[in-house]
Amino acid sequence: MSDAADAHPLPGPVFFDRRELDQILRVYGRMVASGEWRDYAMLGHKDVAEFAVFRRSGDAPAYRIEKRPALRLRQGQWAVIGEGGVILRRGRELAQVLRVFDSGRFTVVE
Repeated sequence: MSDAADAHPLPGPVFFDRRELDQILRVYGRMVASGEWRDYAMLGHKDVAEFAVFRRSGDAPAYRIEKRPALRLRQGQWAVIGEGGVILRRGRELAQVLRVFDSGRFTVVE
């Protein structure tokens, strides 16, 4: 390998660590138990990790929980995005961002 390649290594895909995934899956489990959500998908891209939740299998995601490390020092690396791409909450701490799903904070509109 050349020195130039060592100086700028290619970043790997962004993904959730075990602690982050535990927090997300706790919320997911609560929402499944209440009948709100039925399925999920996880993706790791070059610059973002995404946890998408679905009300019904085969539908577009109802919500996406995103981790974007590049925004860590600006708006915060965490975001919850609703249908249509509306950012419902953004922040530096995952627990704070996930509070958007606390009961009584929102209602599902069919």
